[in-house]
Amino acid sequence: MIQIKTPQELELMRAAGLVVADAIAAVRVAVRPGVTTGELDAIAEDTIRSAGAVPSFLGYHGFTGSICASVNDEIVHGIPSPTRTLAAGDNISIDCGAILAGWHGDSAVTLTVGEPSAEDAALMAVTERSMWAGLAAAVAGNRLTDISHAVEQVIVADAHAYGIVDHYGGHGIGTEMHQDPHVLNHGRPGRGPRLVPGLALAIEPMVTVGDPATVELDDGWTVVTKDGSRAAHFEHTVAVTPDGPWVLTAEDGGVAGLTPFGITPRS
Repeated sequence: MIQIKTPQELELMRAAGLVVADAIAAVRVAVRPGVTTGELDAIAEDTIRSAGAVPSFLGYHGFTGSICASVNDEIVHGIPSPTRTLAAGDNISIDCGAILAGWHGDSAVTLTVGEPSAEDAALMAVTERSMWAGLAAAVAGNRLTDISHAVEQVIVADAHAYGIVDHYGGHGIGTEMHQDPHVLNHGRPGRGPRLVPGLALAIEPMVTVGDPATVELDDGWTVVTKDGSRAAHFEHTVAVTPDGPWVLTAEDGGVAGLTPFGITPRS
């Protein structure tokens, strides 16, 4: 079932979203050569628990981290480890979720340790831009695949032939981290459920420099590119409101990211 939230419930989700935003901000500051993904995980967990919240990921189907830490060719679901040390030039996707008062927030960002190469900077830019295009399409009256199409159009319009990872995508979110509907990052517009106020979605494009084919590692979690090419992953939780998209996991409610698309969201 698709869960529709009341305005009061969306306020609770906003509070959870801001906890996630704080956790990602704390991890971002700590990313440097020599830090382990296990240390980053501990920073995120401490930030979440200090806010009176609980990590969404920890223990989820047996997952052992409070964040997913996916490095270079790892697309998503990388397991934090005290022995995985970051080096200059690595890309790392930090995916983080928190539960506050029974409501979830979910967000992800890809960072480079140090200065990114031109190729990595371009990959991250197109992935983040495609996410914001999808968020901008989270407007009451639109159809679900209008979001998918908006994400895809940004990616395929680029001069580089980026890959769009299939099977993994966005989702409904609320009193559970993963709810209906599944949100693909590609597709024809005008299909799927009508977007209505009170619907909350996590929009999360995953883009590869090369072929988008994936392989799951023997750990049962980490998803990597089959050809070893690098990937990027960005995500925000957005609520559909009568006044437009409200990005619950962005500190400014999505103002900076949505304004270029002609949308002035609630802050």
